[in-house]
Amino acid sequence: MRSSPKLLVVIVNYRTARMVSDCLAALAVPGTVPQDTQIVVVDGASGDDSTDVIPAAIRQNALSDRMSFLPLAVNGGFAYGNNRGMEHAIGRFGKPDYVLFLNPDTVPRPGGVSPLVAFMDASPRTGIAGSRLEDPDGTQQACAFRFPSPIAEFESQVRFGPMTRILERWRVVREFSEAPIRVDWVSGASMIVRMEVIDEIGGMDEDFFLYYEEVDFCRRAARRGWECWHVPESRVVHLVGQSTGITARDRKIGRRPPYWFESRQRYYSKHHRRLYGRLADMAWIAGQSLWEARQRLQRRPAIDPPHLLRDFIRHAGVPKAP
Repeated sequence: MRSSPKLLVVIVNYRTARMVSDCLAALAVPGTVPQDTQIVVVDGASGDDSTDVIPAAIRQNALSDRMSFLPLAVNGGFAYGNNRGMEHAIGRFGKPDYVLFLNPDTVPRPGGVSPLVAFMDASPRTGIAGSRLEDPDGTQQACAFRFPSPIAEFESQVRFGPMTRILERWRVVREFSEAPIRVDWVSGASMIVRMEVIDEIGGMDEDFFLYYEEVDFCRRAARRGWECWHVPESRVVHLVGQSTGITARDRKIGRRPPYWFESRQRYYSKHHRRLYGRLADMAWIAGQSLWEARQRLQRRPAIDPPHLLRDFIRHAGVPKAP
């Protein structure tokens, strides 16, 4: 008889309690997760009614026997919240075989998580795997990627079809696939990790407040020989940007926050030489400059956050030390 769960699900909430309630209701659907799954919701000092709404959702979905709620005194960021949730759950329930990091703005389809667990069971060298993320209507979102590079930074910002075709092999976003494919990294919105990987390389780097923490984690695991896969049989609705507002599609995008730029700079300074990071910065600036010039010439409506190029240049000069 197992004394610890096969799967631990960690959800970090910051003022998204009603979305978390929808996520918990989806996880409670029979067959969506293994029967002995334990779930912990971490609240990052939301300062709203989250500490009332989430416990009520736990009771409503009859999850109290396999659910834990952990309110934190500070908002230390996504990595910080996930690490505290893991520590809390492991201390209470024991070490699981796998940990699923799940965004609060996700809703797993019925049976949507179990294929991730099955894939991990069948592939012992896989340390990390990610779900197919999709809109509510089933449209697939970008969720499987190559590691960033200067060429990829240029391609991502220039947004010009012929250039994308030329640079396809370096493009960060991988092609869509109906079968599992090995990739460099997967979205942290629904990312399962083998407990052995966490034991070997540690948890998420808490110096990333938000963004790039999953890229960093997958890179660290890859350096230890662990494989990362995209598993499209696992289907999870992702309400893009609803938890942060950075990429939300249904409202005006605000100015990109400093922590996005800081996380990007930390990733490059941690994993690459200084010159490589500078080349990546210059490639991003060149691509974005060309894109903005085309927008003005063709009188296209602005779709980027306000002052994006200016903010990038201002933050790019001081990479964070690892």
